Amino acid sequence: MSLAIDLSGKKGIVLGVANDQSIAYGCALALREAGAELCISYQNDKARSHVAPLAERLGATIFQACDVGQPGDLERLFDTAKTTWGTIDFVIHSIAWSALDELHGRLLDTSQQGFARAMDISCHSFIRIARLAEALMPAGGTLLTMSYYGAQKVVDHYNLMGPVKAALESSVRYLAAELGGQDIRVHALSPGPMPTRAASGIAQFDTLMEHTIAQAPLHRLSTPADVGAMAAFLVSDLGINLTGSTLYVDAGEHIMA
Repeated sequence: MSLAIDLSGKKGIVLGVANDQSIAYGCALALREAGAELCISYQNDKARSHVAPLAERLGATIFQACDVGQPGDLERLFDTAKTTWGTIDFVIHSIAWSALDELHGRLLDTSQQGFARAMDISCHSFIRIARLAEALMPAGGTLLTMSYYGAQKVVDHYNLMGPVKAALESSVRYLAAELGGQDIRVHALSPGPMPTRAASGIAQFDTLMEHTIAQAPLHRLSTPADVGAMAAFLVSDLGINLTGSTLYVDAGEHIMA
């Protein structure tokens, strides 16, 4: 088996590209540079103007709106992929959301509606994606989602998203078990803190990044490109016997007490 990552001939969907600093873009760029053909989604008309130049830069075959919170959007996206390609080889799910007042408040004070909405968009959307992808992966494939260390340990100001990401990581394990017979591999990537737009909603995030640099054995922050490199490895045949894992891309911070 060659150790070079060659994704020529592979086709897949990347959800969550917001700008050129987003983790989803780092993944899309790495996959494209390795030869993969891409479907890039954008959330709505407001996001389109920011994402369209990136999709063009990536040479995306499909560029389509998809808001996972809107009924029917995911189904339409996968229908387009089926019509265009017939089958797919991977999906990157880099989507998380909570209302800011819920995220900034105590978990104790989370509303039922706010918790359910955050769980639906951040976790259950990945389950729905897995169900849709299953039908388009007759020869197997790879499903990747994004988590964070706050799913495993209490991280100041992560609040509501801790339990949501814990549910996401558990879902990865169950999906991996259910889909393994079809050679569909499922993983969560757990990047360390990095200055993305999504992370900016977490209170005192600059302090968290400073703590990471001081605490992590490698004394640096990870980058979207680092996450992209891991994604390309897992999508490739080099990751053929790996599934069900949460893989940390955090300069080693997760090993520290």
